[in-house]
This record gives sequence, C-alpha cells and structure tokens, in this order.
Amino acid sequence: MANSRNLLTCLILCLAGPAQAQHFSLSRLFYPNLTLKADYTVPSSLDGTQDYGVTRTGFFGIIPLQSEVQLGYSLRKKFDLRAVHTVALAQYTQIQPTFDGKNDPANGYKTLSLGVLRLQASIKDRLWVYGGGLGMTESNETFFSPQPFFWGGAARMHILGLRTQFMYGSVLAYNQKLRFIPVFGVNKGLGKHWRVSALLPFMMNANYKATKWFNVDFLAGLSGYSGGFQVQTPEEKALRRENYRQIKTGVAANAHLFSVINVSVEAGVTTFRQLRTFNSARENLTSYTPATTPYIGASVRYITSRSKFSSKFMRRMSLGEGGIW
Repeated sequence: MANSRNLLTCLILCLAGPAQAQHFSLSRLFYPNLTLKADYTVPSSLDGTQDYGVTRTGFFGIIPLQSEVQLGYSLRKKFDLRAVHTVALAQYTQIQPTFDGKNDPANGYKTLSLGVLRLQASIKDRLWVYGGGLGMTESNETFFSPQPFFWGGAARMHILGLRTQFMYGSVLAYNQKLRFIPVFGVNKGLGKHWRVSALLPFMMNANYKATKWFNVDFLAGLSGYSGGFQVQTPEEKALRRENYRQIKTGVAANAHLFSVINVSVEAGVTTFRQLRTFNSARENLTSYTPATTPYIGASVRYITSRSKFSSKFMRRMSLGEGGIW
C-alpha cells in the first residue's frame, strides 16, 4: 500500500506540518500549486552479490475547487456559520529500481493517482477533514496489468491557536489488500523559530525557520512503493509484484524565492529496508533486506496564483499564519 500511503501522507501533512523534501503548511490547500520532485537512493548491497538502488521522479499538484461560507439554522433554533473548502489532488510518479547499476525496464513502474480533499470548519463542529482517492501502478513495459489502489478517510482537527493544532482520525486503504489505519497528528510551535510536527505512524519532523524565506527540516518517515510486472516464459506470462519499504531520516533545506517558487534539497540515510517479490496468489518468492545507504532529493514548487482573501480567511479562522510555505 505504499503508493496510497505516500499520497495520504502528503494530504494530511498539508494540515499537520512539514513533510519529506519540503515544508508543507495548511496554506498549500488554498493556492493552486505544482511540485516537481526527484530523489536518488545510492545503490547498496542487496544479498552480498549485487547492489540495489532506487530513482524516483514525479509531480504533485493541488487545485482548489470550492471555497464558500454557509449560514445554517438547526432544529434547536441555533445559528451555525460553516466554511467549506474543497481541493483536487493529482500525483504522478516514475520509479526505477536498479540492480548492479542496470535500469531494467521490467523493474520500472509508473503510478498515477487522483483524489479530493474537503475541509469543513464550523462554530459548532470545529474542523473536519474528509478525503478519498484512487489510482493505479503499472509496469513500464505494459499497459495491461495495472494494480489499482484507493483510500478514503476522515480526521478531526482541533486548533488551539496559531501555535498548536492536533488531529485524529482513521483511513481505509486498499493496495493488494484492505487495511484500516488509525492516524494521529500534532503541530506545535516552540519559541520563535522552532515547530515540531508528527503524523503517526508515518512521519516526525522538526522545522527551524531561520528567516522569512529560508527554513530547515529535520525529518524521519516511512515510505516505499508497490508495483507489478510480468515475466515472459515460453510457456506463459507470469504476473509478479514487488513491495519495497524503508525508513528515511534526513535534513532538508527550503528556500522561498521570487514569491511564487519554493526550492528544497534533502539528504539523509535510509534504513530498515525490505524488498519482497511475490506472485498473484500472494505467495512469497524472494525477500531481501538491502543495506543502509544515503539518499539525496530535490523539489521545486510553483504557486500559480495568490489571493489576499485566502490569507485573511486563514488568519481569521486560526488555520495558519497566512504564508505559502
């Protein structure tokens, strides 16, 4: 379920705080923006006889669809003011594992996903976040054996001012098998320059804001991928699936340039890695634990437009500081 997990993490981290390779904030959901990203994991020993590495490139886009304020009247004759904001999300990723430095097309994958996220804030019910999405992962060599995945969930967020927020909820995700995932997030400002965030069980992060345009993240998180490919033999075409997971720990430097561009570079190590291959009956064929190894990454985010109304709305609702990090 790594592909749906990665998308889910990105979505919720837009609320909870910083994330991999760049600094996320709630304001991202109020501006159309597109992020181009790439990372490279240095090849390391797979089984003592060959090396294993991973290159990942892709984009993640957010498009606001609806923003409105509604006035309601309940059966108890009480008024309620409700603000609703809905965004569409799109993600495309190209994953290329390498074995002994060789890029075998049969071992490369592409993944595409679309989702919708809805924020609903009211005087009575505070802030709720609903979301859902679907996608597919496919081998680079074929278009006829896609692996579908989907996710859906809800979380409630409590805002204790601009410096402290926490959230809790649950997600139902499917990728090869159905999983129920409880989530808990916290975002806490410490002093003038530090902010600590966590989205369990996915990530933890400490952000240091050095200046208005530059900040640094110290992060750790769970990531990976899941893809399928076919093995052609004289007798038949055999479907194979590959799961890879890792824990990343690293440091990311983020710069906000020219009012509409965010640039981020990241470096660290990956550990607790596992690479498994199994067949269509989910019978395990191979299982490896690649050695701990360094990785590097970079991303560029372009904010297509800005709105003074969105910034004022966020500040008045205590949803953030009105910036576009």
